[in-house]
Amino acid sequence: MDKTKVDDMLIQMIQPKLEEIETRFSNGEGLSSEDINTLLLKSQYNHINHLDEKLNEVTDSVASLKGEFAGLKGEFAGLKGEFAGLKGEFSDLKGDFTGLRGEFVGLKGEFKLLEQKVNKGFELMGARMDAFEKRIELKISEAINKNMRWSIGLIALIVTVLKLADTFAGN
Repeated sequence: MDKTKVDDMLIQMIQPKLEEIETRFSNGEGLSSEDINTLLLKSQYNHINHLDEKLNEVTDSVASLKGEFAGLKGEFAGLKGEFAGLKGEFSDLKGDFTGLRGEFVGLKGEFKLLEQKVNKGFELMGARMDAFEKRIELKISEAINKNMRWSIGLIALIVTVLKLADTFAGN
């Protein structure tokens, strides 16, 4: 996914605070809980952007594989058409070469067997591609779920810390 104006606004909102934290830390000062939370928020934002980039790479890779598979399927379909054309030519020659009839019948059977093997190959490649796509979808789903759990947990932690800070500040 591409970054949005909202993403840029969020980074711009916390950038001054990040620079302030960096300056204080460089001067040897300690970090407050709020400083740590700000750094964690920046880290999570960077992590989410990194995961978005990886998801785009995986999506592009799957699309590329689908295109290559479609190309191979087209080539095999062309070969199948050529074999069908040869079969017709052999049938025309059958009347002229009656002595070779048995050999042509044998070739016809071999072409049928080859056609079955090619079809079976298509089925196997299709099944493997489906399984590969399902594994990729599962991994993406797991990564998104894990990321969401971490993000929600981080937000809950930030809200709790802020609520505690507010409670202590109020007393």
